[in-house]
Amino acid sequence: MTERLAGVRLAPYTTLGLGGPARAFVTAESAEEIVELVAAADRAGEPVLVLGGGSNLVVSDEGFDGLVVSVASRGVEVDGDRITVQAGEDWDTLVARAVAEGRSGIECLSGIPGRVGATPIQNVGAYGQDVSQTLAGVRVYDRRTGELGDLSARECGLTYRHSVFKEDPGRYVVLAVTYELPKDELSGPVTYKELAVRLGVALGDRAPLAEVRAAVLELRRGKGMVLDADDPDSRSAGSFFTNAILSAEEAAELDLRAPGFPRWDMPGGSVKVPAAWLIENAGFPKGYRRGPARISTKHTLAMTNPELAATTTDLLDLAREVRDGVWEKFGVTLVNEPVMVGTRL
Repeated sequence: MTERLAGVRLAPYTTLGLGGPARAFVTAESAEEIVELVAAADRAGEPVLVLGGGSNLVVSDEGFDGLVVSVASRGVEVDGDRITVQAGEDWDTLVARAVAEGRSGIECLSGIPGRVGATPIQNVGAYGQDVSQTLAGVRVYDRRTGELGDLSARECGLTYRHSVFKEDPGRYVVLAVTYELPKDELSGPVTYKELAVRLGVALGDRAPLAEVRAAVLELRRGKGMVLDADDPDSRSAGSFFTNAILSAEEAAELDLRAPGFPRWDMPGGSVKVPAAWLIENAGFPKGYRRGPARISTKHTLAMTNPELAATTTDLLDLAREVRDGVWEKFGVTLVNEPVMVGTRL
C-alpha cells in the first residue's frame, strides 16, 4: 500500500472534479490491504470512505473527515464461464476483454466509467442490460462481523439501481466480483429501442458482440457519457437522477397532470417513468445553467461541472432546483443516483 497522506484533495479523484480534502488518504493495492486498512480504522473509530473510480460520487466542499481508502486491487481469474475480478479493476477494460474473448452478457454496459467493485452496489445497467443478469457472487469484508464472506447473487438483492450494499451502506466492502459470462459471439436479445435502431435489428434480435459494443459507445459519446477530457459534458457523475418508480395510484395521479406520459410497466403493477422526460417537461432543457454548474448539453439527466469552476454547493443548488421543479410540475420526487459524501440533496 502507499503511505498515508493528509489533506489530499478529492476533486481529482472524481469524474465531477468536485470535493474537498480527506483527513487521511491511502491507496490499497490488494484485497488484503483493503481489509487491513478498513479493519484498523474501524477499531480506531475512524470514519472510512472506500473510493473506487469516483464516477458515482458527490463529495462535499468540506471533504471527508476520516480515512479515504482508494481501491487499486488488480487481478482477473477465469474458470470456465465464470470470471472473478478484483474490485479495483477498470470496468470498461473488463467489458472490452469480454467482447474480445467472445463472452456475452455485459456488452451493453460498455463505456460506463468506474471500477468493478461498484457494479453490484449500484446494479449498474444501461441499454437493456444490468449486472443482475450476469452476477454470480461477490467476495466481501463484513465490517459488522470482521469476517470475509461470499454473497450469492440472490443475497446481493439486486433491483433497479439498488442492492443490499446500498440498503446497509456501512456494512460490506466489496473485494471481488464474479460474473457468469458464457462464450457466445452474439449478444443477448436487444431490448432497448434506441440501441436496436442504431444496430439496424428488430427488438429481441441478437447481434455480434463487437457491433453492440461499438454502437453503445457511439450512443454514449453522443450523450457525453464516455469520459473525454475534450468533452465538458463528460465532467459529470453520469445520470444524476434515477427513473421514477410509481405505484399504480401515483401513476394515475400523474396521468391527470400529464395525460399519456411515457412509461414502462414494472412487476407488481408499478410504473417506471423516464426522469429525463420529467426534467425536460418541467422546464429544464439540455444546457440549462445555474452559475458554473450546468445540465449537460447532450443529456438531460447529467449535472455537469463543464469548466471545472463549480463547487459541490453549486452543483447541488442546480440539482435541487431541478428536483423541486419536477415536484411542483408533476408531483413526482426525483431521487439522486450518485452517492453523497458529507452532503445531501
